[in-house]
Formats: sequence, C-alpha cells, structure tokens
Amino acid sequence: MRIGLLGYQQAGKRTLFTFLTGRTVPDARKPGEVLEGVARIRDPRVDALAKICVPERTVYAENHFVLCPDVGTAADAAAGQQRRDWLEAARRCDLLCFVVRAFQSDEVFHPIGTVDAARDRSALEAELALADMMLIEQRLERLAREAKGGRTTAQALEQAGLGKILAALGEEKPISEAGLEPDELEAARKFQLVCLLPRIWAYNVSEADVARDFGAGGFAVSARLEREIAELEDPAERAEYLAAMGLDVSGLDRMNAAAYSALGLMSFYTIGPDEVRAWTIRRGSHAPTAGGKVHSDIERGFIRVEVIKYDDLILAGSEKAAKERGKMQVRGRDYVIEDGDICHFLFNV
Repeated sequence: MRIGLLGYQQAGKRTLFTFLTGRTVPDARKPGEVLEGVARIRDPRVDALAKICVPERTVYAENHFVLCPDVGTAADAAAGQQRRDWLEAARRCDLLCFVVRAFQSDEVFHPIGTVDAARDRSALEAELALADMMLIEQRLERLAREAKGGRTTAQALEQAGLGKILAALGEEKPISEAGLEPDELEAARKFQLVCLLPRIWAYNVSEADVARDFGAGGFAVSARLEREIAELEDPAERAEYLAAMGLDVSGLDRMNAAAYSALGLMSFYTIGPDEVRAWTIRRGSHAPTAGGKVHSDIERGFIRVEVIKYDDLILAGSEKAAKERGKMQVRGRDYVIEDGDICHFLFNV
C-alpha cells in the first residue's frame, strides 16, 4: 500500500519522511520530484512474541511512503504546475496523509504568512475538491459531445457517477453522501479521483502539544520529538521516554496505525525459532488469502490453518503451553483471520 505525504512547504513532510523511512531528503529537490521509502511499523506484539520465541530473525510489517511535491498556495505564480505535480503523485497512492503545520517558530516561514492549522486544512481540502472538479467537468463535457451519437452503458454509468460526485464536491459534502450506486462508483474509479482516496491528517505540533486531540482522522506528531525517539532502539527505553512525555506511542506510530485503520488493514503473525514475522492483510480476509501472503503455494494448496490467539499465547508463555491448554484452534478455508492471530498453515501442492 502506498501512502502519499502531502502538504504545504515547511509543514514538516520531509522531516517525517526521513524519520519514517530512514531516507535523507536532499535540500534542493527538483520541481515535481517524488521520493519513496519503506517504513518499519513498530509493533509491541512482535517484540513480545520475539521474547518468547527468541528467533534468529524478527520481521516487522512495513508501510510504503511517497513524499509528494509541495502543494502550492493560491499566491504561487506556478500554482497550476504545482497542482499537476502533486496530483500526479497523489493519484498513484492508496492513502493520502496530509501534514499540517501547527507549531509556531520565528525561524521557519509559512508560505501563507501565518500559522493556522484549521485554515490550512480547509484550504488543502478545497485544493483536492478543485482538482477533481476540473477533471470531472472536462470529462462530462466530452461525454456530452459523445452522447450525440448515442451512449453506451459504460458512458451512462460514468456520467451518472461523475455527476453525483461533482454535485457532492460543489456542496462540500463527503463522497459517501453522494448517493453513488456500486456500478457508478466503479465507473468513476478509473479516473483516479483523489476525493475517492482515504485520507488522514498529521498535525506537526510543538512538544508541548503532542497529547492534543485533533478529532477523527487527525493526530498530533512532533517532528522535533520524533528525532529524539528515533535514536532510541531499545523498546524499554523508548517506552520510558514516551511515558515521561505523557504518551503511550510515538506520533509516527500513531501515523502508521491511522494508515492501517484508514485502509482497513490488520496484522497476523507467524512464529518459530527461525523467524517471528508480522504480515499485513485486509480485514475480512479468509485463511487461504492470508496464507497466500506467506507464500502463493499455501493459498493454492491450502488445507487448514492452526490458530492461537495472541493473548492466549502470551498468557501461556509458549506455543507448546498454549497447545497443552487447548488454545490452538484448527480452522478451514472459510475462517476469517482476526487481528493478532498467530497462524500455522498446512497445505499441499
């Protein structure tokens, strides 16, 4: 899954991208340049399972982040080209994460002049709507011309779906309230509209505001604080540092969790003396699909899956003890994997 980082200049996108992926962003980026990197998702369940199994290797789940070009402001002379640049990158993503500046600093300029997180979020949302409305209007004009020779069923679905989306955007309503039929939505998806992508909002705050609540879809992250957290590899030291700041998890961990939630993802695990590993699947996935994440042969030749719930394994202290307590379940191909399941797949090809 590709997560696009978007926002105005000096919002903190580059810094967060570096902390997430470990990839340094050059000071002078080419106009329209896109950078990509992989972020390891810190998972306390992986750490706990590794303590029990003491494997040769521990593998965390990962998120794929895309650092998109800056979103331009209305005052930018090159706003049109900037819109095309960030839109091209954003439309290739599965989720948009907007970074909004919410900290004051005389040393860091703001492209609009003053720091106002609510204003910036509203302006960014307007940019998204405007970009899609321009694209939809162009397509509807073309469909109207083509309709003179008769419309196909596909064209009729496009026109109906795009018309409903355009009306919702014009009224500043969520697309979920546009009244789209499933086939209309499917017809509209091929146009890669950014309004159809899930989005989350990361507010780059000062250290004093890291515990601030920004409501649904929003969370606080302090780039300065994350720099200090990134230097702590030991989970115990990290937990102690976060506790001293009044936090349970870091802002970057909240960002990864918010991305998982917005995309409808979850983790299951495989364990053993060689490896403890987290795997990412969509919620509602059946056992063969999960097995296919481990290896395509498992999905193709799936027989059954042996499942131990994470909490049961932790309480038992070992896989052997959990089995002796009757905590291992044997499930077939209709079993829906649950978040935290520890799985052993049996298959034959």
